[in-house]
Amino acid sequence: MKHACVLLALVALTFGVVHAALGYEATYQIGYGALTLMAALISATFLMLFLTRSTPLALGMAFSWGGASSVLGWWWFYNLLNKPSLMYENEVLFGFLSLYFVGALLHFMVMQKSFGFPKGAFLMPVAISIGAATLIHLFV
Repeated sequence: MKHACVLLALVALTFGVVHAALGYEATYQIGYGALTLMAALISATFLMLFLTRSTPLALGMAFSWGGASSVLGWWWFYNLLNKPSLMYENEVLFGFLSLYFVGALLHFMVMQKSFGFPKGAFLMPVAISIGAATLIHLFV
């Protein structure tokens, strides 16, 4: 825990220094780009672990990190390319979100099994999340 907190402080400090030196836009682009690429590498690593049957959680992690890198990459390029009209309201983003959703669903399935919850219980946090997001959209 201490190690993680120190890393968080160092990364936040680094972002602050880069922001002071290069400004918001450059810090955003560098941070988003690096995170997108790291997420893609993590996804590929988990896919390899799944294919070698190294861990049962690997497929969920591959989907989650693949979805994260795809969605992050979409917004990174959208802003990097100065918000091109081709990417505005493009349904391809929903494919990336689907990948991310499947990763989340697989994680909830593993949690259901780990906690010994009844079959189908993993859908409860999914339904609550979708309901909450829908209500927030309707009333904000």
